[in-house]
Amino acid sequence: MPEDRVVLITGGNRGIGRAIAERFVADGYRVAVTARSGEGPAGTLTVRADVTDADAVDAAFTEVEDRLGPVAIVVANAGITKDTLLLRMTEDDFDTVVSTNLGGAFRVVKRAAKGMLRARWGRVILISSVVGLYGSAGQINYASSKAGLVGFARSLTRELGSRAITANVVAPGFIETEMTAELPEDTKAEYKKAIPAGRYAQPSEVAGVVAWLASDEAAYISGAVIPVDGGLGMGH
Repeated sequence: MPEDRVVLITGGNRGIGRAIAERFVADGYRVAVTARSGEGPAGTLTVRADVTDADAVDAAFTEVEDRLGPVAIVVANAGITKDTLLLRMTEDDFDTVVSTNLGGAFRVVKRAAKGMLRARWGRVILISSVVGLYGSAGQINYASSKAGLVGFARSLTRELGSRAITANVVAPGFIETEMTAELPEDTKAEYKKAIPAGRYAQPSEVAGVVAWLASDEAAYISGAVIPVDGGLGMGH
């Protein structure tokens, strides 16, 4: 039952992560979020963690376990961008984004897997992006990190699938968040033309898919990539 299960969402203080946290709270789960700054939504426990630091991730999990119980569902959502074209991209631009977006998922899921194996039940949900499979000029670092999550989830499924642990990827397209709100109006209009649905998604629409993947109804789905992109990335 939801009230018996603890969810940890990385980067749950804003945007898509915050909407996911709000949905799990509404569904009756015990919810914790990690944040480098700021607080998660009402009804959540906020713990400080930088996902590039394994010791910080371990400390965050220990705090959640002590206060809420073992983590049964982990949503790896924390991510950053450092967009620029390949020939201008520095080693640091590439390494920092990959270490946060892909390395962060590795550190968080590795720590979560210990408790899931003991419980012989778990849900791993990785927040990727339509860009991971569709590609995007100026985002080689970000797209690489998000594409890597697909191989991660599928390999994890092969390792842990027999223990009632699933690992899936949710790939949002353009979502109405603070980040997209800052785009110029003509840029937003151009993007919308490419989306068959003709609109951006609300963060709650991503959260609904994540909540379903965490439920008992999705117990036989693992290694899947579920797009929430209004048809933008079809065929990828």
